[in-house]
Amino acid sequence: MFSALTRSFKNERSWGSIQSNLIAGLTVGVIALPLSMALAIAIGVPPQHGLYTAIVAGIITSLTGGSKVNISGPTAAFVVVLLPIVHSYGLGGLLVSGFMAGIILVLMGSTKLGRLIEIVPYPVTVGFTAGIGVVIATLQIKDFLGLQLDSLEGHYLHKLAQIGQALPSVHWQEALIGGITLAVLIVWPKLKSKIPGHLVALFVGAISAWLLSQFTAAFSVETVGTRFHYVIDGQMGFGIPPILPAFNWPWHLPAADGQPIGISFDLVHELLSAAFTIAVLGALESLLCAVVADGMSGKKHNPNDELIGQGIGNMIAPLFGGIPATAAIARTTANVKAGGSSPLASVVHGLFILVSILSLAPLLAYIPMASMAALLLMVAWNMSEARHFIRIVRIAPRDDIITLLTCFALTVLFDMTIAVAVGMCLAVMFFVRKSMRTAEAKPLLFEHDHIENLTKEISIYDINGPLFFGSAQKALNNLMYITPEVKVVILDMTEVSMIDMSAIVAMESIAKNLSDHQVGLIINNLQPRMILKLRRAGIRTKEGRVAFSRKIEDAVEKAKGMLLHTNT
Repeated sequence: MFSALTRSFKNERSWGSIQSNLIAGLTVGVIALPLSMALAIAIGVPPQHGLYTAIVAGIITSLTGGSKVNISGPTAAFVVVLLPIVHSYGLGGLLVSGFMAGIILVLMGSTKLGRLIEIVPYPVTVGFTAGIGVVIATLQIKDFLGLQLDSLEGHYLHKLAQIGQALPSVHWQEALIGGITLAVLIVWPKLKSKIPGHLVALFVGAISAWLLSQFTAAFSVETVGTRFHYVIDGQMGFGIPPILPAFNWPWHLPAADGQPIGISFDLVHELLSAAFTIAVLGALESLLCAVVADGMSGKKHNPNDELIGQGIGNMIAPLFGGIPATAAIARTTANVKAGGSSPLASVVHGLFILVSILSLAPLLAYIPMASMAALLLMVAWNMSEARHFIRIVRIAPRDDIITLLTCFALTVLFDMTIAVAVGMCLAVMFFVRKSMRTAEAKPLLFEHDHIENLTKEISIYDINGPLFFGSAQKALNNLMYITPEVKVVILDMTEVSMIDMSAIVAMESIAKNLSDHQVGLIINNLQPRMILKLRRAGIRTKEGRVAFSRKIEDAVEKAKGMLLHTNT
């Protein structure tokens, strides 16, 4: 780690470049500080665990990953995945599943799966991220309005019903502070100030709540300090403990019942599905973030190294109380815009948060929970990518619109894992259907200028498109039925780009059918690698029966030779 950090310093060309990364790291640290707290609260764990994640995972992944400018930490995309884990298995189960996800990410990177993750269709990505945004926004209504709800349980529609039933219990003080914070978050970016709007909004929300409580005795709102407590050396404190992240095995932390969760094969088996979901979502978010960062910074990331780095970060972070992490697009974008160009910026960002814990913990306790909810409402809105969503609905082909809306609905109503799986299946099905439409075998009834005296005994078929399980049978079906006068069939396969096992089996059937009817077969201009596949399957050159050619003129000459061989 330290050698990587040393290399990052050596790679800087000037003190000015080092300064730029220092400033970028401080800028991102200011943004990440409240966001990390808010996201930890959103999944149901104390806010310091979000800060520990930004510190440990942020530094580790930047030094071991494949992108020089990615900033990692807790992200909004994980909220809908991690919240059910916390409810069922507690903090201990969450950290164990995060550790397992880290192992899976390392395996994915080591087996070179980084490029495969990047092929997820755009409508699928926008669909589930927009759905996650809607779910996050819904979950924040409780704290934003100060509703009298112990917790939100059940599926999405049930949660909506719970919120609707609790609306008469709106706490106007919480709603006022939440509204003030949200207004600042909306207005501040229009002022083009370099000061992050998150920081200003939370400061205004906290100051407003404090001032109103001083002038109005009845005014009170819930804060980080009133909701969260900690105990150090037998002394209870409020808010965030002002101490360094401490090493602790994840399985020593409490389960949902408050007892240490322990470690067993049964627990690993139960958490495996959640760990896989965390790993896949983390991979998608990190690589998408890296692509965006490449476009902004002009650098090039290594996707497999990035997965390995994210895996290492997610294996080490739980040992210090960190929740699952991935690269964050908003923080990475802020890093690049502020001049960040190396892992040094992410290291500074992590150290800034660490210093803030040690020095600002008492002040952070005054942040109102309604302000945190307002911050997450804005995060949810940005995450929903409403403009891109609407644009796809307006201009995209029907198949992409169906995929988008399906992923969105399944994410909101059921589960992100189901949404992505179904979305990918839909995308594959629609792709296969399109490929089936393009793949065809049509007879060419013509007299070429360079092909003379083409008799009715020779039939030429032009095969187009990829031949695979969805298109092979459709494209080659016509070749099973030929007229009695045809003695030689030429398959012009110049435009065939691929052949899979289904197509090979179809070709075997065609070759056997033609041979049974004493009809010759000539395969023209098929790529050598595909000819090798056919030969391995037994479709080889046989005098008077099967031949291969490189040009259509040669194919016709060989066909005429087959006619002479047949007639004699």
